[in-house]
Amino acid sequence: MQNNARSLLLSRTGSFRAEALGQTALHLVGNLCFALFVVGVLAFTIIAATYRPDEPLLLPSSPAASYSKLTAFFTSSTNATFRSDDTPLRTGEDFLNSSTTSSSASPDDPDAIHLADLSDSKSSSSSSAAASADCDDTQPINCADPEVFHLMMRATIESFPDVHFYRFGKPVRGGDGSGSCDMAWRFRPKDAKRAGFYKDYRRFEVARSNCSYSILKIGEYHTGINARKKKKKPKDGRDPSGEFVPKNKHTLQGSDPLVVPEVGEAVNDSLPVIESESKFSDGRYLIYSGGGDRCKSMNHYLWSFLCALGEAQYLNRTLVMDLTICLSSKYSSTNQDEEGKDFRFYFDFEHLRDSTSVLDQRQFWNDWTLWQKKDKLSLHLVEDFRVTPMKLITVKDTLIMRKFGAVEPDNYWYRVCEGETESEVPRPWHLIWKSRRLMDIVSGIASKLNWDFDSVHLVRGEKARNTELWPNLATDTSPEALMSTLRERIDDRRHLYIATDEPDTSFFDPLKEKYTTYFLDDYKDMWNENSEWYEETKKLNNGIPVEFDGYMRSVVDTEVFLRGKKQLETFNDLTSDCKDGINTCRTNN
Repeated sequence: MQNNARSLLLSRTGSFRAEALGQTALHLVGNLCFALFVVGVLAFTIIAATYRPDEPLLLPSSPAASYSKLTAFFTSSTNATFRSDDTPLRTGEDFLNSSTTSSSASPDDPDAIHLADLSDSKSSSSSSAAASADCDDTQPINCADPEVFHLMMRATIESFPDVHFYRFGKPVRGGDGSGSCDMAWRFRPKDAKRAGFYKDYRRFEVARSNCSYSILKIGEYHTGINARKKKKKPKDGRDPSGEFVPKNKHTLQGSDPLVVPEVGEAVNDSLPVIESESKFSDGRYLIYSGGGDRCKSMNHYLWSFLCALGEAQYLNRTLVMDLTICLSSKYSSTNQDEEGKDFRFYFDFEHLRDSTSVLDQRQFWNDWTLWQKKDKLSLHLVEDFRVTPMKLITVKDTLIMRKFGAVEPDNYWYRVCEGETESEVPRPWHLIWKSRRLMDIVSGIASKLNWDFDSVHLVRGEKARNTELWPNLATDTSPEALMSTLRERIDDRRHLYIATDEPDTSFFDPLKEKYTTYFLDDYKDMWNENSEWYEETKKLNNGIPVEFDGYMRSVVDTEVFLRGKKQLETFNDLTSDCKDGINTCRTNN
């Protein structure tokens, strides 16, 4: 009996030990799995906090891919819906890199005009002079003389070695003087990083002695105003067949034709008009009304506007747009929101109008009032942004009106393009270009520097004073630190353009020891009351002068910086601080 009891006790003890060991093993396995889970969560959190994908705005790629990446960048879950900083948003022309044109600038560009192409001009001009043995040096210069033309072209090519020329206009009489001629030309800088062309027209002082011509002086940028051609008002930008045929078209292999900007041409951004009642009544329209986007940052405005434009294209409708913009207080000199700004002050309406179907809402409502009852035009009202464009594709009404309420952020226009709409309705970035009037100022500044300068972008201001988020910025952008950094990157005596938010430019005086420095305000003549920009924007504004506001300054400053041969950025080249504050640097910086 004792043996039986002992056997029973041993079996129970063994069973208990086996069960205890099993439970212990399970606990160990559970603890190990939990530890691995915690480590995984920590690793994921660290990666999510520190990793930033390559910004598509800066990646070299095809334009179509860039537009797609740009939209993906703004709608990704790891980024804000639009840029939170004040940096001007890159627009369509920024993604047309120089490889998109058939005439890309390069040292051996076959499409450019070189001095060798003018070699035959000497013999022809000599025979012309010989034939004019009775020439009178006291007579006014004949600007149409081929000898004068070739001499002006030769002098231009020799005077601007950092520029490639693609077309010269015929010289015309310049002003009242008997010895001046105006000539225009189309060009690109040799080291162009962006697609597009520029136009300049200058006044030449021409002398003649013993029937031999010489160039005494070439005027400053845009001095030859008599050579500036005035554009004829286009009818509708379409050929007789109805197909849109853009000017200066360059075709990418495997993609649609692309239009590149031509800065310096006369701008014709008159408002489109529907010429007849039948055309208006047969049309289909989309309008966005109300909402909380008013007076927000320009980046917010563009992000919402492009959503509306994308939906209009998706629905094959004309977008009825408000050309008046409320300028956010962050860009105004009064630090107050300012209504009544014109879309055309900031963006290229001519390119938009000629590339897609848009109407000014004031003109639209006038026409609607005239013909709505007579032609029984109908309106389809949508008051919920969750009604997707895909659900509106079958609507036959003349006008679809999206009406937005007063509750932010549900009344932001861009909410329409979120969710499932994001993949169906792309934003047409290629339709939005910066104002060519502003870009003409950029071209003028670069031309005054002969397109041969280096540039540095210096962010200081509030960020330099916030040492918690940017502990090293103030020290790293001090004149002493700058001098040390620039000495290694930029050659002595170079022209150096400094784009900065530092209001007191004398702060950078120590740099003058090594470089010839330039700032935006050195070129105020490009937008003062005697400038082309001033006169043209004044006409747009019903005769009221337009202020060169903070957003315009930021656009021009940034664009001039981007045209430097060597470019140094604050947060990539000058400081170890992160652009958005401590611990926010991208892993690839």
